[in-house]
Amino acid sequence: MNDKGVDKSKRQFLTSALTVVGAVGTGYIAVPFLSQMQPSVKAMAAGAPVEVDISKMEPGQLLRVAWRGKPVWILNRTPDVIATLKTLDTELRDPTSEESVQPNPTKNLLRSLKPEVFVAVGICTHLGCSPTFRPEIAPADLGAKWKGGFFCPCHGSWFDLAGRVYRGVPAPANLEIPPYRYVNDTQLVIGELAKEASV
Repeated sequence: MNDKGVDKSKRQFLTSALTVVGAVGTGYIAVPFLSQMQPSVKAMAAGAPVEVDISKMEPGQLLRVAWRGKPVWILNRTPDVIATLKTLDTELRDPTSEESVQPNPTKNLLRSLKPEVFVAVGICTHLGCSPTFRPEIAPADLGAKWKGGFFCPCHGSWFDLAGRVYRGVPAPANLEIPPYRYVNDTQLVIGELAKEASV
């Protein structure tokens, strides 16, 4: 190729100018694309703590709320339920919750801050299905060993009314207990521990 008579400085200027214009254009295209990868305001709010009023809960009632895109159950346990929980240890895989995900203040037999109020993430620890609330005693489809609890219809895992998993079912661990605290006797906040508590 004959480069005689070609002004190389003009070629270099045009190449540099096109490179700059291309880089700026790429930036204009990339910024909106990358900004869409950021979580939305709604998504960020979904991870925020949730305040729940439990003042109108009846004994035995289960309340469902959403926190971080997960179902969270709040169960108002009766004295009979609390008494029954103390008799199930031999039926359970981890009765003292040594291998469970839960804040330190809830590491007790009832897995709760207050005996009558149970709070748990309503997702089976096997494959992530949501168990159903089955408070009845010894129903025909579950048999005489059933003392009330949560039954996962996907693969048949059983959890008692403290979210503890039974032996011999697919779920490997107890239901997760989220961090939570009481504002007062009728309000609790899911997603935060009391200041003096630790995880």
